[in-house]
Amino acid sequence: MTGAFGEFLTNYGIYILIFAVFIALMIIPQRRRKKAALKMMESLKVGKTIKTIGGFYGKIIAVKDDLVTIEMLPDKTRMVVAKGAIATVEDSPTEETSLEK
Repeated sequence: MTGAFGEFLTNYGIYILIFAVFIALMIIPQRRRKKAALKMMESLKVGKTIKTIGGFYGKIIAVKDDLVTIEMLPDKTRMVVAKGAIATVEDSPTEETSLEK
């Protein structure tokens, strides 16, 4: 029995190891991205500047459940978007917000 098991490991062990490493390399970065996205969505507050996945920039004026109301610059158009549609929270103020101060 141990001879057959040892032969199995010799023949297929490397494939099992490669498969395990491949799965680990796919799952670990995905979990990190998901955790970072959840942290970013929790940090959404009124007054922060964001960029949507559509490329629109705006300032958050209201956050309610899964919806965020943003005011797009420079014409102050308001738009309601889902939190999932927010790509990034911008740290630096946009050109328009720095001119308003």
